[in-house]
Amino acid sequence: MTIREFRLPDPGEGLVEADIVTWRVAVGDQISINDIVVEIETSKSLVELPSPYAGVVTGLLVAEGDTVEVGSPIIAIEDGVGTAPEPARDDLIPELPEPEAGPGSDGDAAGAGGRVSVLVGYGPRTTEAKRRPRKAAPADPASEQTHAMLAAGTFATDAPVSRRTDKREPLHADADDGSGPPRPAQPLPGPGPAAPQPTVAAAAVLAKPPVRKLAKDLGINLADVPGSGPGGVITRDDVLGWAEAGSDQEDMPAEPVEAPGVALRQAQGAASGAGETRIPIKGVRKSTAQAMVRSAFTAPHVSAWLTCDVSATMELVERLKVRREFADLRVSPLLIIIKAVCLALGRIRELNSSWDEAAQEIVIKHAINLGIAAATPRGLVVPNIKDAGSRDLADLAVALNELVTRARQGKTQPADMTGGSFTITNIGVFGVDAGTPILNPGEAGILCVGQIARRPWVMGQGADERIEPRWVTTLAVSFDHRLADGAQGSTFLAAVAAILADPGLALLY
Repeated sequence: MTIREFRLPDPGEGLVEADIVTWRVAVGDQISINDIVVEIETSKSLVELPSPYAGVVTGLLVAEGDTVEVGSPIIAIEDGVGTAPEPARDDLIPELPEPEAGPGSDGDAAGAGGRVSVLVGYGPRTTEAKRRPRKAAPADPASEQTHAMLAAGTFATDAPVSRRTDKREPLHADADDGSGPPRPAQPLPGPGPAAPQPTVAAAAVLAKPPVRKLAKDLGINLADVPGSGPGGVITRDDVLGWAEAGSDQEDMPAEPVEAPGVALRQAQGAASGAGETRIPIKGVRKSTAQAMVRSAFTAPHVSAWLTCDVSATMELVERLKVRREFADLRVSPLLIIIKAVCLALGRIRELNSSWDEAAQEIVIKHAINLGIAAATPRGLVVPNIKDAGSRDLADLAVALNELVTRARQGKTQPADMTGGSFTITNIGVFGVDAGTPILNPGEAGILCVGQIARRPWVMGQGADERIEPRWVTTLAVSFDHRLADGAQGSTFLAAVAAILADPGLALLY
């Protein structure tokens, strides 16, 4: 049998490490090629890894939550492929002392328990030939003393060591040839650190991966938590309730790790009773933090704001919801905003560009890879819709729905978050009116959309001037001042607002 080690592959985009999130298999499981064995989190997304081997899992070499470098072994699989051992030959079998007489120890017959004493690795001998008698060797007091010391765990440096009587390699590389006085043996090395034991995934506990991670963050053993879900499945509420109950089991680890939100931080504080909670930044959160620092201190940010009436856009959204082209699709104002941004970028191309530091050049992008910022339990991700400028409204709706679904499920792939040229971030979903966004590194601009709310708005002019309740929002654009100046940034923002105020103007673009 061959034991194969599956090493962590490069998840893409030159990433050098990943975090082990959830094992999908346990030691002893029979798996096939391409079966999903582990879920990992990179600095960009969550990725499922299929097995390149078929066989039996013999060891999980890293634990959930560990950070592993690319190329490191993570799982051992016995593939069942190998050559059978050759039949035993009398001249190759080392002679062993005959077992003492006792129950079941007869060399020619099974004992009372039906067992036959055999040499490990060769199986029972079926031949009727008798073992040839072993020649008695003269007793060597020094050798007996040495073996006694080895059995007791000690080895005196001044104990004489006799010369080996067999033809195998000597015990020590500098053993004498018998021509001189015996040399003192070197002390045996002490026991080294124990090798790390493989971690076995807990397959008996019924809980989804996010719930398992939450329990691990809180230092809770899922086997102790009663499940209230269908079939005894442990839910998030079960874990939080257990933490708030103040369970003080001694075998629970107290070190917290990455937490997705405020509720988890509060639960951690209640469980530990400490005055603070430390959250190690890993994976997507770490990548986002580094990118924001790099962007803020390398690209000169400029921001512009504009409040506009989007009542016509809200009416258009309601009409689109009942059309056949948008059946089974979620249609929201964000869809119209995406189309308006694509149309405006078609005219203000400087905001669809990047800065080449080495060549000191502005690189205008021909395709609009429009990023949509999405908040997930693992942090902020910005997947992008490839070539969004060439898609019609229905196609954009399909792409947006798929993008949001994958992001919420944590299935966004690294390729979906590369090559972006402009980003939209919608903070209105949190009830916030506006904000000043930071550029996604390598991009020229980002549009921040505030909440769309009913507000009093001045309508008409002169004698027809009146105040009406309208759907109003605030837009804010940040851009790299190396790539665009204030006039270009302001023109872009005004174009987007104009289309949202009157979607019919899109026919002019």
